Amino acid sequence: MQNNTYSLAIHGGAGTILRSEMTLEKEAAYKQALTTAIKAGEHILKQHGSALDAVEAAIVELENNPLFNAGKGAVFTHDETHEMDASIMRGDNLMAGAVAGIRNIKNPIHLSRKVMENTEHVMLCGEGAATFAKKMGFEFTPDDYFFTEQRHEQWKKAVLDDKVALDHNIKTDEKKFGTVGAVALDLHGNLAAGTSTGGMTNKKYGRVGDSPIIGAGTYANNLQCAVSCTGHGEFFIKAVVAYDVFCLMEYKQLTLEEACKIVVKEKLVKIGGEGGLIAVDKLGNISLCFNSDGMYRASVGSHQDLMVAIYGD
Repeated sequence: MQNNTYSLAIHGGAGTILRSEMTLEKEAAYKQALTTAIKAGEHILKQHGSALDAVEAAIVELENNPLFNAGKGAVFTHDETHEMDASIMRGDNLMAGAVAGIRNIKNPIHLSRKVMENTEHVMLCGEGAATFAKKMGFEFTPDDYFFTEQRHEQWKKAVLDDKVALDHNIKTDEKKFGTVGAVALDLHGNLAAGTSTGGMTNKKYGRVGDSPIIGAGTYANNLQCAVSCTGHGEFFIKAVVAYDVFCLMEYKQLTLEEACKIVVKEKLVKIGGEGGLIAVDKLGNISLCFNSDGMYRASVGSHQDLMVAIYGD
């Protein structure tokens, strides 16, 4: 099916993101990083490429940037390692792939796609995912690639306080959820979604959040929409957030914006869940919805100029 509309949205995390806490240099760096990522995805969509390829390309750019808690910027676990999660889904046939608790993989979103396209499974985790990555010819990136001073300082403070930190700032009382994600509608009328994260600072016991869980952190279905979430993963799992947006549209005939607002600003708030999501529907409408102070986000479309934003106002 040909379609004359493409749309793309990305996020780089949500939380207590305040102007008063941001230097002009850092704000400019975040905006530049978001612009670079969304342009990588849009270039593919403009060339009649697939939503899946656009989502993957945008997420790779975010994974490669140490500003975000995914890939290179992944936070430290309790054991001072990096355990990453990611997932990707296509809306035309509901194929999906995910990895959880993986280490030393530069771009977890690439591995998620390999799981989707080269196995009968949806999710691989830990050692098994590493074995599969080797079979697929992935190079394992040394630990020092993932080392950033800011993340290490965060980790030291979290260990000292004996807290699991949800932020990607040194102050553990300022919650920032550093997951990255992308959603797209291509000119063929197909939707796709993807999400990637380093999880929580000082996380223990192989903790996995919502990002690699289809229906919780990521969902795409051509019947209605594509969704990628960022926030306190435990709550997003309990509320099955990404799929709930789809359901409200499919069964209650709500618009994308209506569905996102009910899930993020009512349902999640009621259970204490903080964060947000990005979503695009089959018509190309985009929603960037969050209940926190801010969300690193950008969107663009064939009928919409590039928009990059950080704060809630």
